[in-house]
Amino acid sequence: MTRPEEHLTVLGSKVPLPTEVDPKILEPIPNQWRSSDYEVNLVCEEFTSLCPVTSQPDFGKILITFTPDEWLVESKSLKLYLGGYRNTGTFAEYCVNRICQDLVDLMQPIRIEVRGEFTPRGGIKIIPVARWEKSRNNF
Repeated sequence: MTRPEEHLTVLGSKVPLPTEVDPKILEPIPNQWRSSDYEVNLVCEEFTSLCPVTSQPDFGKILITFTPDEWLVESKSLKLYLGGYRNTGTFAEYCVNRICQDLVDLMQPIRIEVRGEFTPRGGIKIIPVARWEKSRNNF
């Protein structure tokens, strides 16, 4: 009998932080509780990207909430994927929508919300939120 984690390549290995965003680093793991309607919350407290205009760092928190169907995302692969934004020049709104889309492509969850809470710059806090539901098929 195969174990669900046997196909994972990132967990337990020394993988350097990516220098760019690469959704191929994300790894799915089977949802062993498909019969339950439950929610998963993942929080990245130290998210960093670069302003595409000034190249200055943008700091924030990424909150991912989803109801899984067949798949979950392996957390170390998610950490490495999010780390790829550190050298990527992109706006906060794009980051949140791209993260949501990449996780939808990977997991096909029942529903997902990705929320970014970015540190204020110029006195304005940016909080973009991207949502997706299977019934709406909005991506």
